[in-house]
Amino acid sequence: MIRVGVIGACGRMGLMVCRAVAEAEDARLVAAIDRSRVGQSIGPLIGHPKIDVPVADELDRLLEAEVEVAVDFTHPDVVMDDVRWCVAHAIHLVVGTTGMSADDLAEIPRLLDDEGAESNVIVAPNFALGAVLMQRFAAQAARYFPAAEIIELHHDGKADAPSGTAIATVRRMLEERAEAYRGPVAESLESVRGGDVDGVRIHSVRLPGLVAHQEVIFGGKGQTLTIRHDSTDRSSFMPGVLMAVRAVLVRPGLTVGLEPLLDLPPLP
Repeated sequence: MIRVGVIGACGRMGLMVCRAVAEAEDARLVAAIDRSRVGQSIGPLIGHPKIDVPVADELDRLLEAEVEVAVDFTHPDVVMDDVRWCVAHAIHLVVGTTGMSADDLAEIPRLLDDEGAESNVIVAPNFALGAVLMQRFAAQAARYFPAAEIIELHHDGKADAPSGTAIATVRRMLEERAEAYRGPVAESLESVRGGDVDGVRIHSVRLPGLVAHQEVIFGGKGQTLTIRHDSTDRSSFMPGVLMAVRAVLVRPGLTVGLEPLLDLPPLP
């Protein structure tokens, strides 16, 4: 039985993660960390009133509860503090908080080395398995089309733009290309063309009613190709979260993204 603690437990994603862990046969929710609802039991909040796990606002509660794996769904401003704390205290960590920079990702292996590699970390910008496959298919298509743009659409409460999924998709595409994408196209209104990431334009939409959606549009002579994924409910992320919780126990060091966990054949 994997002893799990959730950081950011009372947020929209945090509550769903707590519920998913509580309902998993091989995991047990033993700690809930959040700055809101401190002292309340998390059980009634997730539809499991028999679970008596009080919400705490200090990470020390993870140690008191003997947590093996922590899951972080917090905010870009605090996530690296949580990473440093968990690594320093030899707690395995799954990070779903988006908005982490390349420098943040580069820091994590150094932290693990400095602390004797006693914990492992999985960072995933998106836990929907369909989104992982969307990125993989986009990487394959990137070899054959001279231009590409990304439109990502999320709820209006999302803290970062562009999304971590969009940036990860661009990085994945560039790994498969032999040459750079074309440069920026002229615009008459500043920023109307979106943000440029190594020649790929990313357009971010933030509206109530959305959850998480992304389409990658490729253009070539006389044709276009669109690869799209839609998460219409946050429950789509839970199988991936639980997969990461199980995998982080046995994957040394830092793992970025869920694709390494899916046992997919290498791209031809």
